[in-house]
Amino acid sequence: MPPPIGDSLMPVMTMRFAVRLRALLAAALFFVAAGSAVGQPAHGIAMHGKPALAANFPHLQHVRPEAPKGGRIIFGVQGTFDTLNPFVVRGIAAQAVAPPNGLVVQSLMMRAADEPFTLYASVAASVETPDDRSSVIFRIDPRARFADGKPITAEDVLFSWGLLKDKGKPTWRGYYAKVKSATAPDPLTVRFDLSGVDDRELPLILALMPVLPKHVVDPARFEETTLAPPLGSGPYKIADVKPGESVTFRRDPDFWGKDLPVFRGLYNADEIRFDYYRDANSLFEAFKGGLYDVRLEDNPTRWSTGYDFPAALDGRVVRDAIPIGTPKGMAGFVFNTRKPVFSDVRTREALGLLFDFEWVNKTLFHGLYRRTSSYFEGSDLASSGRSASPRERDILSRFPGAVREEIMEGRLQSPSADGSGRDREAARRALALLKSAGWTLSNGALRNAAGEPFAFEFLVVSRLQERLALNFARSLERIGVTMAVRLIDDVQYWRRLTTFDFDMIQFSWGASPSPGNEQYNRWSGRAADRQGSLNYAGAKSPAVEAAIDAMLSARGREEFVEATRALDRVLLSGFYVVPLFHSPDIWLARRAEVKRPDRAPLFGYAPETFWVEGR
Repeated sequence: MPPPIGDSLMPVMTMRFAVRLRALLAAALFFVAAGSAVGQPAHGIAMHGKPALAANFPHLQHVRPEAPKGGRIIFGVQGTFDTLNPFVVRGIAAQAVAPPNGLVVQSLMMRAADEPFTLYASVAASVETPDDRSSVIFRIDPRARFADGKPITAEDVLFSWGLLKDKGKPTWRGYYAKVKSATAPDPLTVRFDLSGVDDRELPLILALMPVLPKHVVDPARFEETTLAPPLGSGPYKIADVKPGESVTFRRDPDFWGKDLPVFRGLYNADEIRFDYYRDANSLFEAFKGGLYDVRLEDNPTRWSTGYDFPAALDGRVVRDAIPIGTPKGMAGFVFNTRKPVFSDVRTREALGLLFDFEWVNKTLFHGLYRRTSSYFEGSDLASSGRSASPRERDILSRFPGAVREEIMEGRLQSPSADGSGRDREAARRALALLKSAGWTLSNGALRNAAGEPFAFEFLVVSRLQERLALNFARSLERIGVTMAVRLIDDVQYWRRLTTFDFDMIQFSWGASPSPGNEQYNRWSGRAADRQGSLNYAGAKSPAVEAAIDAMLSARGREEFVEATRALDRVLLSGFYVVPLFHSPDIWLARRAEVKRPDRAPLFGYAPETFWVEGR
């Protein structure tokens, strides 16, 4: 902490102390001059309302504060990596390097996994923003250090903001470009001017900005891939890298924040390693063989019948079904509307009628899944089953036709079938829609006015996706549509997604209890034209952007919920995906020595709370 002001009157003041005092006085004058443009310094900030924890909280709610330190935890990952630089588009980055779940690079503040969107002090000891959130001020903790011992300063924060704004991933570029100006009133204070933006989430987005060391990072080479370990200020350093195979993180004994309440009970293992496997089968076999410790299961068949190996039967492997308190998000077959074959919404709606969820769930997935009918499924943000409120209708009033009437009234649900896999009524409805969109049956195939057959490619990256896609292909074949299913490797798959080089894919957009700016990257017209964005559907709808704008300008929870429901209605009306399904729980398998708190947080899965016993 800074020395008390009273001590500054001592006659034997040191030169270092004098410099610090001048900085404090400059900050005080700045705050006085700013007047009502700033709020009061606080230990945390919430998107809506106030943080749940008081300023003197002992630890986060979802941790075991007395969890023992030590040991090693190995996580298995499907895929590969070719860079340790997670901040740019180029390359496939290794996991867990940077925020929000970074072990090495920290952000100004830390997100609480048990609140919808609340951040608490870490690198920044305090945050202040006025009621209209037209600016935000972060005061850096004087104790904060990079792993090489250099102090974190306002200069590093401004450097990080400028670098990521100009050369970072598209998401960061979009976020940080909203800032009108950024200044450093003193060496430990940063002020961002957000006037004119009307984005109440932006102060929190800036609080989650990765803080990079200006004295190490070369801006000229920032966009290059690299396997050189980055310098951060987090609890771990990268100790070993095997390109494409594994990354080992080792606890930093000199981590500056180890005694802060926000870190108590977190990051308990001395060593964390991520091992990479090219395909799902080898990943599971490695777990059965004891080669890694923690596994998230995504295959219901395997979850139901595959854990019959000795370690699972005798208790050396433990399985947990962890309830998910957050919205379930949207998983679906994604239409690339940039392709002429999918440009008509009637065509997209028609194909969606042919997915027989009831048969798929019963036959392939042991009945463990639930059908998804909203982009914010299982939460008060979902529009399905609810008639639009006056505020929702007001948001959408400038865009007649953007929302289907039955969706506006909350009556439309995801299509249901008879479970036979050959639902005749669904086929008749689909053909009627396709006919209205200009497709007719001729010689056993659907054809457009030019006589061209209805044919496209479905790109998949795993055997599980392939099995589901082949089932869909058989359903489409019944009405004269040819869908070729192509399985490619992980590297090629993500490169093609980055450039939108596909007709249809299976993808899942997660959802938080407080969705916000990330929705631009998923659904805005700007993102549709920007390679590397998550707008895989190519959505370009002014109504979508108006709804997102309303979400970000909402002053209270009720306004926010209504704006989010408006967004949900527009997306559902666009039929950008064939909605699939979701699990009500997270399926977690772990070695018995790897422990977790009895109480799961709102977000369900919190590996940073795990610890090791008995090894």
